[in-house]
Amino acid sequence: MRNNVIIQQLYFGTRFYWLGLTCAGVFVLAWLLEWPLIIAQVFFLLSLSLVFIDLVYLFLPRHRFTCTRSLASRISNSDYNPVKLMLWHSYPLPVHIRLIEEFPEQLQARSNTYRGKFTPYKKHDIQYQLRPVDRGDYQFGYTICIIGTQLGLIKRRRKASEPQLVKVYPSFLQLRQFQLLAQTAQVQEQGTRQLRKIGHSLEFDHIKAYVRGDDVRAVNWKATARRADLMVNSYVDERSQQVYCVIDKGRLMKMPFRGLSLMDYAINSTLVLASVALHRQDRFGLITFSHRSGEYVNADKKPGQLKIVQEALYRINTEFYESDYEKLYLQLRTQVKQRSMIVLFTNFESAAGMRRQLPYLRLIARHHLLLVVFFENTELAALADTPAANLNELYTNTIAGKFVFDKKMMVRELTKHGIMSLLTPPEELTIQAVNKYVELKTRQAV
Repeated sequence: MRNNVIIQQLYFGTRFYWLGLTCAGVFVLAWLLEWPLIIAQVFFLLSLSLVFIDLVYLFLPRHRFTCTRSLASRISNSDYNPVKLMLWHSYPLPVHIRLIEEFPEQLQARSNTYRGKFTPYKKHDIQYQLRPVDRGDYQFGYTICIIGTQLGLIKRRRKASEPQLVKVYPSFLQLRQFQLLAQTAQVQEQGTRQLRKIGHSLEFDHIKAYVRGDDVRAVNWKATARRADLMVNSYVDERSQQVYCVIDKGRLMKMPFRGLSLMDYAINSTLVLASVALHRQDRFGLITFSHRSGEYVNADKKPGQLKIVQEALYRINTEFYESDYEKLYLQLRTQVKQRSMIVLFTNFESAAGMRRQLPYLRLIARHHLLLVVFFENTELAALADTPAANLNELYTNTIAGKFVFDKKMMVRELTKHGIMSLLTPPEELTIQAVNKYVELKTRQAV
């Protein structure tokens, strides 16, 4: 059994083959130049001794080696997640180790080899970053460790870091980056700014003493008479309103942008928007659709609602069909009885495609506050702005400019029919969507 283990773990290094080639060359020279054969024999025995020493050194039972992988059981999609490999060995002298990570097939990564010289009796950490672009279960395999000495003639191959199943969830790291969004009135990439509040909130909070600048319409005359001092009612933004994010799972949302599909951008933004809405005491729900009804999470603000939404987002898969907006309208009429804010993440690549769905969007906007969020094709915009060097490039730029113009015309047409819209580049989707939600809340549009 011990011999079988040695054979399975035994590998010959490049230097071993060079040494064998040199031995053969010495024997050839000894024959051609009529040297004493003893010279070639001594060189051969010396080489054989070095190989034997290397072999015994690497495979002595008392020499121990460990390598463990430190990786969370849940990692964040589209973000860089840290992974740590921890090595330790008891070989008397430093050894050269090459580590090969067996990555999940979804990563399609080839830069999974790490080399180094490691001293004995000391813990060594190797850190790297993983950026997944698909949600789901990722199966990590072993960490293959190839150990060699300074001679580099013999190498020992060992398996370490047991296989591990990791779940890739929607980008929960963005929740930490955008936690302050729930506490500000408006956030932009360059900082924050306050929006002027329009209208008057109807949700009473408490009674306080009047100070200069308070709205005189809020004077509470009964409390003023009792306290013999001018008292006013204090109001807060109306809470417990329903906010639903509706995600289109149709084929157009599978379009990739910088390694991530448009649907995954929408999913990551939905998770952040859910956190912000729940922090502001609104009830948050989720609906997905394509050619049929998909996931449905009833709007609520209970403590575990964010976890429920996250699990539902984790299970979403793209369906390569044309999305049916008529079924979406019927689902909203059936399941969402109360007037709510509907944030619809979808995509239109042509004005004709948007006009086909416009009647259903108008029906939804009649019963709810509808915000249609779709994506700007930044690559086409950059192509349209590129100077043309010849007639073919001019033709290409003109076509690209027409698609960019069509997107802007879609926004104008939706606005003409009283439907709010948000046209945004995919990488700015999260901050733009949250800004729009906070703006509508501040203006008490819901």
